[in-house]
Amino acid sequence: MLCFVYVLNFLDRQLVSILAKPIQDSLQITDSELGRITGFYFALFYCFIAIPVGWLADRTNRVKVLSIACGVWSAATAACGMAGNYGQLVIARMAVGVGEAGGVPPSYAIISDSFPREQRGTAMGIFNLGPPIGSALGVAFGASLAAAFDWRVPFYVVGVIGIVTAVIVYLFIPEPERGQFDPAPLPSDSAKPVGSFGQAIRSFFSNKILVVAALASGAANFITYGLSNFATLFLMREKGMALEQVAIWYALAVGLGMGAGIFVSGRLIDRFGATNKTAYASIPAVSLVLALPFFLGFASADRWELALALLCVPLFLNSFFLPATVTFVQGEVAPGARVISGALLLLVMNLIGLGLGPTFVGMASDFFRPEYGEHALRMAYYALAPMYLVAALLFLWLALLIKRSPGGVADTHG
Repeated sequence: MLCFVYVLNFLDRQLVSILAKPIQDSLQITDSELGRITGFYFALFYCFIAIPVGWLADRTNRVKVLSIACGVWSAATAACGMAGNYGQLVIARMAVGVGEAGGVPPSYAIISDSFPREQRGTAMGIFNLGPPIGSALGVAFGASLAAAFDWRVPFYVVGVIGIVTAVIVYLFIPEPERGQFDPAPLPSDSAKPVGSFGQAIRSFFSNKILVVAALASGAANFITYGLSNFATLFLMREKGMALEQVAIWYALAVGLGMGAGIFVSGRLIDRFGATNKTAYASIPAVSLVLALPFFLGFASADRWELALALLCVPLFLNSFFLPATVTFVQGEVAPGARVISGALLLLVMNLIGLGLGPTFVGMASDFFRPEYGEHALRMAYYALAPMYLVAALLFLWLALLIKRSPGGVADTHG
C-alpha cells in the first residue's frame, strides 16, 4: 500500500514532464520555464516543508500524516489541470510540492519499524519501485489520455484516485511501534523523538557521513531528474517519437529499466551490506560509472529505437543509489529520529537533484538553442554527463568514510 502511495506521489510529480510538449504548445512556455516548474519551484516547497512535517510525524501518528499529505497533493494535482497560464500552473505545482513533502519520509520510518535491519534493503527496494511504476504508468496512462482527449484530463483522473487512496490509507494502514525490530539493548528512550526541532537538524548536519551521503545522493539525483524531466520532450522533439509511441515504448523502458534496477540494488544491498557497510556507497559508485557511456549513446543516437534501447541501461543503473542511501541512513539513526532524518536526507537530495537538475538542463537547452537549434536538448544532455563522475567520486568518498569508521555513524561527528 505504501508503494502504491509512492506510485501516485511520483506519478503526480512527473505528469508535467510527461506531458511537456502539449503543455508547452498550450501555455506557450520555454524549456527554461519548464525546467523551473518541474525542478526549482516544485523542490523549493517540497524540500523545506518536508522538515517540519518530518519533525511532526516523529511526534505523532505517521500514517495519519501520510494520508493527509496524499489528499493534499492529489487535490493540487487536479488543480494543475485547471491552469490557464504559466503562473497558475506554478502555483498549483507548488501546492503539489507542499503535499508531497509529507509522503516519503513517514513511509521510510513506517517500513523501518516494520522490518528487521537485514530485510530493510529489500523492503526499501520494493517501496522504491514507486518511482519507476509511477513514471511508467504516468507515461502510458497520461500520454494515452492526453492523445485521446486533452492534456488536462490525466491531472483530473490521477487527482481523484489519489484522494480515494488517502482515505484508504487513513482507515486501514496500522501505525507500527517505533523501534520494535531494532537490536537490543537500546537506550530506554531511543524510540522517543530526539530533542527539539533545531536539535534534530543539528544532529543530522553535524554528522559527516550523513552529510556526504546526502550530497552524493543529491548529485546522483541531479542526473536522474535532469534526464527524466526532459526525456519525453527529447524523444519527441529530437528523435521523432509520437505521443502514442511514447505511451507504449518509453513507458515499458521506464517501468522495466528503473523497476529492475531499484529491486536488484535492494537485493545487492542486503547481500553485501550485511557484512561490509562500504557496499552502501561502493555499489552506487560503480553503477554510475557503468551508466555513463550508455547515457552518452542515448543522447547521440539518430533513431528513437536505438536511443531508447541505450537509455534502458542508465534507467537500470541510475537509481542504484536510492535504496542504498535510504537504507543506510534509516539503519544508522535512532528509531525516534527516522522521519526527520529521512526528511533531511530528502531535503539535500531533492534540493540538489530535483531543484537544480531540471533547471540546469532547461537553461542549458535554451543557451544552446541559437547555435544548435532542434539539437539543443542533446547538447544540454552532454553538459549533464560530467555529473556522473562527480556523483561517483562522492560515493567513493562516502565509502572511504564508512571504512574508516567501523563503529558506525555515531563515531563520525565533526
